[in-house]
This record gives sequence, structure tokens and C-alpha cells, in this order.
Amino acid sequence: MPQEFQTLAQLLSHGFDTVIDVRSPAEFAEDHIPGAINLPAMSNEERAIVGTIYKQVSPFEAKKKGAAILARNTARHLDESLSHHDGAWRPLVYCWRGGQRSGSVTIILKQIGWRADTIAGGYQTFRRLVYAAMYEADVPHRFILLDGNTGSAKTEVLNRLPDLGLQILDLEGLARHRGSMLGAMAGGQPSQKAFETALACALAQMDPARPVVVEAESSKIGKLIVPPSVWKAMCAAPRIDISVPLEARVTFLNAAYRDIIDDPERLKARLQPLRFHRSHAVVDQWEAMIAEQDHHGLARSLILDHYDPAYEKSRSVHAPQVIATVRSSTLDTAGQDDLAAQVARVINGL
Repeated sequence: MPQEFQTLAQLLSHGFDTVIDVRSPAEFAEDHIPGAINLPAMSNEERAIVGTIYKQVSPFEAKKKGAAILARNTARHLDESLSHHDGAWRPLVYCWRGGQRSGSVTIILKQIGWRADTIAGGYQTFRRLVYAAMYEADVPHRFILLDGNTGSAKTEVLNRLPDLGLQILDLEGLARHRGSMLGAMAGGQPSQKAFETALACALAQMDPARPVVVEAESSKIGKLIVPPSVWKAMCAAPRIDISVPLEARVTFLNAAYRDIIDDPERLKARLQPLRFHRSHAVVDQWEAMIAEQDHHGLARSLILDHYDPAYEKSRSVHAPQVIATVRSSTLDTAGQDDLAAQVARVINGL
């Protein structure tokens, strides 16, 4: 009998040894159940061939071709990726709808003697659970936002909080983007679906009776949109504000964005859209600083002439409730540790 899951938490605590996604690599790359391995029943190209036969010839011929491909690929997986498993191994297999691909692979695994099973409804069941959590239901957790102007080391402070016993939701980490115009990271961002999966699964494994600290962000992180349920909870959440001196922020920003600062052409390209927001004269000045390698002056001007005004405009619209302000004169390791400890004391005192 296929395994039926009513909640995301149930699915994530499935109890099987390995989750196998037998969809094509392209389907897997867009989104998949966390922790699943991809052992495709068909490659991207093979799936396209079978689909063409289905439409242009007949469903029967497509199924016959698909069965031959699946058998060859499954034999290869058995010889390679699965060859080390003993008889006690319990795999959970899924495809797009929990139908032919996962069912066929599971039959083969069972015939060998492994206690294999499938997910009823396949990936679509998982996606429905994620969608419901992100678009249809309210987040059951109580958020507290960690706020502060650009260069305040919010992400670094946030990621120190689990060691102090607090729950966090690292939106920038899950989105693989630092949340600003210079925030792109190597490797690019996940798909929107994969981002929603990461968010929903992270929240599903947290205790809703305890607060969750989230970095204050806009509704869009790079190319990704914060799902409605998470954004609604963020807009209603109280904030803890980080306050540090301007020069400490300038020093921190220079270090944090060293990857792009050391690439002048990429840096200049990222600044071009601001010609329509901050004027050509301001961007021309930034480009002159880049040419002169005046990194300190550039970071200072970016903060004063772009980031801080943008933050003030956003705050005037949302009028956030600030429940505490934590302060440090530096943003070195000791300063970040001290800020995290202050945040923890505030939350533990609520």
C-alpha cells in the first residue's frame, strides 16, 4: 500500500532509510523532497522522447518504450548507486503522481527483497502540502524580526542564536541571496518552488509554542518572493533593532561584500539600475571610487546615499513595532557575540 501523508510534518518524519526521487533530473532540480536522492527512471531526453511517442504515435507504444528505458536505468542504479545496501534497507520511492515510474521501480526493489514503498500521489502530494502551508494557512509560529540598517551584521547575529537555544528562520540562507542589490551569491538562487519547500519544511520542524527569530527582509529576496503566509506573519511581527555606529557598518560591509568589491566590472554593473533611483551623478561618483579603489568611501556612500534612505522609506510605510534595541560599538566576532546575547536576553524575557 502506498504511504499516505496528511501533513508535511508526517511526511518529513517518514521513517524510511532513503527517499528516492525517480523523476527526471530537470524535475528534481526544480524542487524535491528534502534529503531525497535522484535516481531517474528516465533522463530529461528520454522523458521527452516518450512524451513525443505518446502524442504522435500511441500511448501503448510510449509505455512500451518507457518500460524498456526504465528497466535499463533501474538496472544501472542497482549495479551502481544501490549496490551497497543490505537486505534490511527500506527505501521510499516517488515520482510525479505516484504512478507508473515509482510503482514500476518499487516492484523491482520489492522483488529483490527490500521493503520498498511509494508515496501516494507522489511529488504532487508533497507540493500540495507545501503550497497549503505557504499560501492557504496562517503560519502557526510567532515571529520576532531582527532589524537594523544595512551593514549591521543581522545575518551573522541571527545565525548565532541557535547556539543560545533560539529558533531561527534564515531567509537569506534559504534563498541563497544576501537580500540587497549586491547580494547575489555564487551558484545562484533556487527555484521559487524549492525556496517554498525549504521554508515550509524548516517551519514544519520547529516548535510553534516557541518564538522564531527572522531577519527583517522585503517581500522579495533577489528573484524570489516571500510566500504570502510567511510575509503576513513578518508584517505583523514585533522587531528587535540592531544599532551600531556608521563606521562599524562601513567596515563590516567592506568585509561582507569582498567577493563583489574585488570584481570592479561586476560591481559597476550591479550599480547601474540605481541611476534611475539615485541619479547619474551619484552613480558616477561611485564608479570613480571603484576606479580609485576607495572601498571605504564607496561603502560609506552606499550606506548614506542609498541603503539608509531606502530603509527609512520602508519603515515609514510599515511603522514596525520595535520592542527592544540592542547595541554594540563594533561588529567584530566579540561584537556579534554580544549582540546575539542581548537578543537572546530580550526574547527569553518576553
